[in-house]
Amino acid sequence: GAMAELERGGSAHAFASGMAAIHAALLAAGARAGTRVVAALDAYGATVTLTQRLLTELGAQVRLVDVSDLPLLETLLAETRPVALLAETISNALLKVADIAALAELAHRHGAQLLIDNTFASPYLCNPLTLGADFVIHSATKYIGGHGDVMAGVVVTSAENRKKLYELNKLVGGVLGPFEAWLAMRGCKTLSLRVRQQCVNAARISEWLAAHPKIARVNYPGLTSHRQHDLAQRLFGERGFGGMLSFEIANAGRAEVFRFMEALQLCLPATTLGDVYTLMLHPATTSHRALTAEERARVGIGEGLVRLSAGIEDVNDIIADLHQALARIA
Repeated sequence: GAMAELERGGSAHAFASGMAAIHAALLAAGARAGTRVVAALDAYGATVTLTQRLLTELGAQVRLVDVSDLPLLETLLAETRPVALLAETISNALLKVADIAALAELAHRHGAQLLIDNTFASPYLCNPLTLGADFVIHSATKYIGGHGDVMAGVVVTSAENRKKLYELNKLVGGVLGPFEAWLAMRGCKTLSLRVRQQCVNAARISEWLAAHPKIARVNYPGLTSHRQHDLAQRLFGERGFGGMLSFEIANAGRAEVFRFMEALQLCLPATTLGDVYTLMLHPATTSHRALTAEERARVGIGEGLVRLSAGIEDVNDIIADLHQALARIA
């Protein structure tokens, strides 16, 4: 109920993880043997693997595409007539922003349902159902739970899709336990407070990094240098640009990135996000490790890329930690 209200949807269904939620939403949208699915090229690595490998092995055809290239996407949708188009509000690792209203219009014109993973934005910044999405998915492990102590997933959809999801949840059994549901519910109560501060911190951190000589590139929708800054401003700019960012350390390979991450004292290296603590990870060896080196190169996930999830600490402490850790690499 709380998630349905937060996302302005007809009904919400809780799952044991974000991946269980995505899997169920794809099945509810009609992904089966002989059908086609189009997914964002730069989505979370496990999402790409789920669609590319598992759905393909089960007999569905999956095409990956840069969803920010609308003419290319339209051509592909017209060609494939998929049952589902899957994208992320803000993409995992490269922070690309999806034009949800345009995606919904294109998907519906070509007979597909639109599935949006809203994990990176959280319901505080964006409500994709109000922009035309058919299913909204969250790894509630992240911003919804908010304290790094619960694993959960949520799918919010219309009243019409409710029955399909309910049946799937029952049959496949990826249901959320009562204690985890209670923890996620506790997280909902402080969501707006936490995300507001995380947005403020991420904005300051991204500006500081952008001016640092050892940083080649910063991906953050709040920076005017971001390719889709205007779209982000339109979608959620009034509230902030999210707590997630990523940056490329200049001329750094895996060894330099690991040296930087091992030198951190306040920020924690961790394979999650949306926590009250500032967390960092190396996408090439964690979130996108299941992709081949060629697949990562195609997406733009380099060896020098670091993903940062801003916490709610004093931003000057976070920046001081980044400063001393960057000083450790030649």
